[in-house]
Amino acid sequence: MVDPTIALVIALSLALLWFVAAAQKLRGFAVFETVLADYRLVPRPAIRVCACAVIGLELALGIGLLIPVLRGLALAGSVLLLALYAVAIAVNLFRGRRFIDCGCMGPVGQQSLSGSLVARNLSLACLALAAMLPVQGRALVWFDAIAVTAAVCAAALLYAAINRLIASGPDLARLRG
Repeated sequence: MVDPTIALVIALSLALLWFVAAAQKLRGFAVFETVLADYRLVPRPAIRVCACAVIGLELALGIGLLIPVLRGLALAGSVLLLALYAVAIAVNLFRGRRFIDCGCMGPVGQQSLSGSLVARNLSLACLALAAMLPVQGRALVWFDAIAVTAAVCAAALLYAAINRLIASGPDLARLRG
């Protein structure tokens, strides 16, 4: 059994992730279409529809994670979408296409594909699975709200730091020799 605060932290952190991801894609929609096309997994005529569908799905998952009655379904959808993202990256890595933009940072920066991105997405999917475990039946108190808020902020900062480290990986490798 999972403590309800832990399940809530995971759900709210994932909701934040989906909202930020969708916002980045909307802000740079043309860039996102190009990134999606570079993966070469979707027929060229379907790129725009697929791009809209991805953004819509991310927004729907973010909203679903905020609504308790929809949270389980949104967590399951998060697992599937994160696994799909991991597979899309892994397929392109297998094809030797490491130097295309993953699309993770939106229009603000490029990040090449790597095994670390596959591991990150699968780790996030495992967290979503963990949040689907049965929750202890205890009432949340005022202190839980403070703890959840602090933990979601910490998770967002940790996610940003990990993403920055993954993005800097090739540069760090070049510096090492």
